[in-house]
Amino acid sequence: MKYLAMIIMDSDSEDCRNYEKGTPTDQKFVAAMGGLIEEMTRRGVLLGTAGLLPYAQGARVRATGGKLTVTDGPFIESKEVIGGYAMMQTKSKEEAVEWGKAFMQLHLDALGASYAGTLEIRQMFDPEDCASERAKS
Repeated sequence: MKYLAMIIMDSDSEDCRNYEKGTPTDQKFVAAMGGLIEEMTRRGVLLGTAGLLPYAQGARVRATGGKLTVTDGPFIESKEVIGGYAMMQTKSKEEAVEWGKAFMQLHLDALGASYAGTLEIRQMFDPEDCASERAKS
């Protein structure tokens, strides 16, 4: 099963960096993250990962009333933003959650108890999963 894990941060912190002030990422965090990424890749769990630049540099494309509108960031209504993602291939939701816990523990260990963030883990749509669910009903 494939899962997408999205790190959700307060819009003021956006990951562990502050791009507006030019504060570099903590090197302890970078080294720890590199180790976890290496382990997950070696075990065949990690399919892809990336951090995202600040939402202020992004854009939204909306479809409403039969028309498209584009809004450049920052988005005033955003209190929480996705700071990055990891795509995983695991045998179960429980395994995906265990890797997610390791990822969040890494944040706490490297950045300290003042770190606050959320990791949302969602199974990715797979037509084969839907076919097997239809066969059950």
